[in-house]
Amino acid sequence: MYGDLLELISKAGLALHAIEIRRGGETELKLCFDGDIQYPIYSGTKSVTATAVLIAQSEGKLDLSDKLCQYLCRKYTVNIPEAFKQLDFRDFMTMTVGPYPFRPREAEALVKEPVKDDWLANVLALDIDHSDRRFHYSNIPAFLVAAACENAVGKHLAKYLTPRLFVPLGFEDVIYQNAPGGGFYGATGMKMKISEFAALGQLYLDPGKYNGARLIPEELARQAVTEQVKTPEGGYGYFFRTYEDGWYISGKWGQASIICPKKQTVITYLSEQPERSDELLELVKAYIKTL
Repeated sequence: MYGDLLELISKAGLALHAIEIRRGGETELKLCFDGDIQYPIYSGTKSVTATAVLIAQSEGKLDLSDKLCQYLCRKYTVNIPEAFKQLDFRDFMTMTVGPYPFRPREAEALVKEPVKDDWLANVLALDIDHSDRRFHYSNIPAFLVAAACENAVGKHLAKYLTPRLFVPLGFEDVIYQNAPGGGFYGATGMKMKISEFAALGQLYLDPGKYNGARLIPEELARQAVTEQVKTPEGGYGYFFRTYEDGWYISGKWGQASIICPKKQTVITYLSEQPERSDELLELVKAYIKTL
């Protein structure tokens, strides 16, 4: 089963580390070509950060409409511009907060009085046009969301998510990246096995439930994967990309969990295609239409 998809990928000269296909909640294919081990998911980490925020809201720790500024340490926010203070969690999670540089560490070279190895201080010192509410992709919004969420729940996000997300989804070991201060980076740095990445996708196909257990309120799970803003590639929810047939979790070099609710299908793959990741994504999206 699904040999035609594998043939399409092979004929295109593309290679996978692993692939898993779930339909109707059942795993119909799982292949690990380089071993059933953890691989980087890069920006797929952002969807984990989004999930942390949704769970935190369900527990009354924060609200998506809250101003993100109120969850950052006052020593950092006392001098930030008024425009930043008006931005809420939704604004950051939809990347509509202005044209930030791509990585938090880049801020150190762009501010007048940088603080060595303090990403948050340097990011908040950047001169950003927050009136530009178009979609601007960057790792900085997810970094800021993770920092704020961490303060809201009162613990490192990996520890917070372990009983609430990682254990229910069957994660064996959680590999993640911290910011220099020790907080969860939030934008990239996680590694997952194919089934772990697929489980994250499945959680949003059955909106907010996994193996019958409710992990996220249904309304919040649906909001996260609904187009909130247009992008050059399609649409964007709360750190999830959307397209005409559904949504997907995406890493930069060919890691994706593509969810098509009409087909009740989740196709997840891990690869390393720095030059052809978009081609691989479109090939799989087109294949789902044929199911």
